[in-house]
Amino acid sequence: MKTDWRDTVRVASDVAVLGLLMVAASLPVVTTGAAFATASAAVHHFLTHDRWPPWRTNWQVFRRTLLPGALATAAVAAAAALVVIDVAGVSGGRVPGGALLLAATVLIATAAAGYAALTVVALGARPDGGWRSAVWVAAAARPATVAAAAGVVALAALLAVLVHPILAACLVGYALYALHAVVRRLAAPPDPATLVR
Repeated sequence: MKTDWRDTVRVASDVAVLGLLMVAASLPVVTTGAAFATASAAVHHFLTHDRWPPWRTNWQVFRRTLLPGALATAAVAAAAALVVIDVAGVSGGRVPGGALLLAATVLIATAAAGYAALTVVALGARPDGGWRSAVWVAAAARPATVAAAAGVVALAALLAVLVHPILAACLVGYALYALHAVVRRLAAPPDPATLVR
């Protein structure tokens, strides 16, 4: 089905607004997990049905994932703090290991970011399954999918540093949309017409 340029602009603006809403809903910090779960479920619904879910559905997902999302947010914040402390210690010379240990730490942190992103995507596909189920789905992902998700997160982080803060908020929505698109693309079976016989 051929899409008009106006449809592309409409989807791009919708995703930008989604990013702004995600950031606004994440400001109290304890709601960050629920905001990401709700936005991920909305993107999954849009990619599946070509329309955004109703507000009532979004509110139900947000309420259902609020407490588990707060626990997930605390776990991610603790892990990120440990990585920052580790990188600061190694790069400052207070911990032995030098450049090799620093590179290993950054590589592990990048892979962890890829797994975290896949967890959010898996949660969007089945928000009623819960965070624990989404973690198991992400853990079973192929290395190529993890690497692609980590690449999306790294690119979004780089662009967030380079753009105006309000655009960085929109970028969160684009990154989530890109994660869903990449995971769908890598999970899709190959087209038989493209296979060489």
